Amino acid sequence: MPTVNQHIYLISDSTGETVSTVARSIYARFEDINFLENKWALIRSEKQIDNIIDIIKDKRGIVLYTMINLKLENYLIDQCNSIKVSAHNVLDNTINKIKKFYEIQPVISQVPGKQHSLSEDYFDRIESLQYAIANDDGQGNKELEKADIIFFGVSRTSKTPTSIYLANKGYRVANIPYVLNQNIDFTNISRKTLIIGLFASPERLKQIRASRLQSLKENKATNYIDIDLLKKEIQEARKICTKNNWSTIDVTKKSIEEIAATALEYLKIYREKNIK
Repeated sequence: MPTVNQHIYLISDSTGETVSTVARSIYARFEDINFLENKWALIRSEKQIDNIIDIIKDKRGIVLYTMINLKLENYLIDQCNSIKVSAHNVLDNTINKIKKFYEIQPVISQVPGKQHSLSEDYFDRIESLQYAIANDDGQGNKELEKADIIFFGVSRTSKTPTSIYLANKGYRVANIPYVLNQNIDFTNISRKTLIIGLFASPERLKQIRASRLQSLKENKATNYIDIDLLKKEIQEARKICTKNNWSTIDVTKKSIEEIAATALEYLKIYREKNIK
């Protein structure tokens, strides 16, 4: 079946992260549809909504939104109804389920972006990001004993992006690359820290590394993408993981979100088992 292009509109009076996350989950359910996404965040006026409606008139599509400001939400709904376009608050169904189950009501006067306010959690995430950057790719190896997770693996196994992703959730994550014939000192790592080996198939790694070299316009001959050396790198890195009884994740067909979710499950199990 040929792929069909469909317009979809994401609107929020906050950062738009929530509606974007929900939308991405929805896209995955429709393999034969290419959703042409249009996104607006920090909506603060009816004029902004009017401008969006003018765009939707020309290229019709469903509207998904999150709005805390009830006046703006009602205005958005009215304007969508006027051009016969469906608009859906992506949180409404879940909120209604919670209201019904717990027999409670949400706070009426809410502030857009409140979930992103400068709370203690926010500053924890900033510190975690700084930690991940300071301990990226083995540089410095500063305060490794404070890490929640350390990723270990050969080049291009998604160590850095997964570290940053988890840092945004407040976890302190370092990553250490494995290079053939390199001795790594793990003696200063706390027993509270979970070390996870990240691996991918040699064929996938060669593809990713070749793409990386191309993006850097590097045309010189290099062992970086030699398949035999790749296999040896992976083999030796696996030996280190096995010797130390570390958890491992095959990232060959996993997204950053899936790798991170798996890592957090491992961390939960590790802490339940080892931290008394």
